[in-house]
Amino acid sequence: MKRYLLVLRRPGALRFSSAGLVARLPIAMIGLGIVLLVEAGSGSYALAGTVSAAYMIANALLAIVQGRLLDKVGQGPVLAVASIVFGVSLSLLTVAVEADWPVATWYAAAAVAGGTLPQIGSAVRARWSHVLDQPAEVQTAYALEAVLDEVCFVLGPILVTVLATTVDPVLGVVAALVTGVVGGLAFAAQRGTAPPVAPRHEARGPRPPMPWRTVVPLVVVTAALGVLFGSIEVTTVAFSEEQGTKAYAGGLLALYALGSLLAGVVTGAMTLRRGPAARVRIGAVGMAAAMVPLFLIDSVPLMGLVLLVGGAAIAPTLIATMSLTEASVPRARLTEGMAVMHTGLLAGVAPGAAVAGYVIDHSGASAAYLVPLVAGLVAVVAAQSVPRDADSLEAPASPEPVQPLTPA
Repeated sequence: MKRYLLVLRRPGALRFSSAGLVARLPIAMIGLGIVLLVEAGSGSYALAGTVSAAYMIANALLAIVQGRLLDKVGQGPVLAVASIVFGVSLSLLTVAVEADWPVATWYAAAAVAGGTLPQIGSAVRARWSHVLDQPAEVQTAYALEAVLDEVCFVLGPILVTVLATTVDPVLGVVAALVTGVVGGLAFAAQRGTAPPVAPRHEARGPRPPMPWRTVVPLVVVTAALGVLFGSIEVTTVAFSEEQGTKAYAGGLLALYALGSLLAGVVTGAMTLRRGPAARVRIGAVGMAAAMVPLFLIDSVPLMGLVLLVGGAAIAPTLIATMSLTEASVPRARLTEGMAVMHTGLLAGVAPGAAVAGYVIDHSGASAAYLVPLVAGLVAVVAAQSVPRDADSLEAPASPEPVQPLTPA
């Protein structure tokens, strides 16, 4: 744990990373929380799904806009305003459902909540990039945040489900609201570690160009990761049900997350000789290879073992993707670049779940495991499309400063 302790001992690092963890919990809570709330209030899963979709679509569309504001205006004011508007709109959604207001108000409140969800994942990584001056330390910090992301996706759905099904459906959304607002405001209040905004004279001039030759393939990789996440979750539930062990679905998915979490911890503790571009290519191949045997398995214990091993390719690939983004995107647009990656990741989840669900209905769970395999192959192709110039961007053990890519 020495490497992790080294970065967490930087002044203010433990405080902003902890606040970032709390503020990110809603990412894994709200979609499910909205479904449970609306279904309980209306009796319709179809309506619940579309209201949740309105939230997710608005989040995907406006995340990049918020990332751009974070770079131009600063993390403190933007995240503070976003946290407050997010809390108010989510409160209105809860009241609208409980008071049986017109359904249009449900969609409107959900869309505003999604569009204003504080982009803490992007902001906390940009903050680490500002606080740390060694590429190897940044890699360790990104590994830490990848592990914390896994913690959110393991704990968040469990917390929402327990509160909504054993106490009251409202409490699942309320828990997401409280963690998002409290964590977002606590993070925004820590101005001392926030990256500086561009000087006013620079802000009025032309923005530095985004290295799209590198960014676009990376977005495709993150979108493929999202498809993989969404399809694996739905298909594993269906697989467990077909095996007569539906209660084990959560355990299987937890093993998948555990594999990713452990691999993320190990990645952050290592000194890697290859730069992030090479690691993205290797990680994408590993993700695709891990999906190959899934559609052939008809044993729950064996599926758990394969998912545990397969999950080990996820966090290292995501860490390398974020590291390459940090190395290639101009500092004045770093948070925006991170937001682009997170948008790609989230945008892939819903289509992945939908396509897997369609295949399950028509051909069963085993065939549906081909969906994450295809997503893995798409990630491989996209990763190979990253310009070879990027191979020299970051040598993790080197003290030399990282230079941004020159765009095409």
